[in-house]
Amino acid sequence: MIRPFALLLLLPLGLAYAQETAPQQAPAQNAPAADPAALPLAAPAQAPLQPFVADYEVYRAGKRVGDATLQVAKLDGDRWRVDLGLRGTRGLARLAGLNIEQSTLFDVVGGRYRPLSQATVRHAIFSGKENTGTYDWNNRTAVWEGDVKKERRAAVALQDGDMSALLINLAIVRDAQPGKHLQYRFVDDGRVRNHEYAVSTELEKVTVDDLDYNAMRVARVRSGNEETILWVSYGVPTPIRMVQRKDGEDVTDLRLIQYNRSQ
Repeated sequence: MIRPFALLLLLPLGLAYAQETAPQQAPAQNAPAADPAALPLAAPAQAPLQPFVADYEVYRAGKRVGDATLQVAKLDGDRWRVDLGLRGTRGLARLAGLNIEQSTLFDVVGGRYRPLSQATVRHAIFSGKENTGTYDWNNRTAVWEGDVKKERRAAVALQDGDMSALLINLAIVRDAQPGKHLQYRFVDDGRVRNHEYAVSTELEKVTVDDLDYNAMRVARVRSGNEETILWVSYGVPTPIRMVQRKDGEDVTDLRLIQYNRSQ
């Protein structure tokens, strides 16, 4: 079964550099890539969190198997919501768990993305699974219910900075700078893990849907036989590409095709 990114697809999931910032939509077709040597050594500060909708194509083993949408919406007060939906569109991908919806309600406190509730729905032909989590910051505990393994039903003690998988993705976009080491505590689906990411010191060219980006590679370290890699680009509020591998083979590969900011 395909597991959500802790983009990881957090997604998960600091911005580096793109060939143009495209404040309202993806860069123009065939826009030339910038010369990395002409770019600054450190990324400028990222703009405050803004609503957006980003569309991706989903690949496995080099073949397109579905589509995905990542969306951040501003709600009343200081509350936000981030949603990720994956839809299998080809052959066995429709039967292999590639129909997933994830959502995290959150607020922003002291510059941190603080989860308030989380939900995951996995659709299948004959059955489906759903679980929900509640982050109680007054009592500093988080609990999950629904289709959750018995050993994951116990309350989890919360620490400042804890995030869901989707929020880690957004935090990476916010935090990445050349050569920086990123650390987050993943608290999602009744699990607690320390996630560490290494940001490349040099830009690399990433071609997605015939568009060239000069982007930073952000790779999770010390994750055993699993790999999570994101490419982020300055001026783009969402990862350019998100890859999850297991035993050296791609499990999911999300490639940005367009995005739009909203108010």
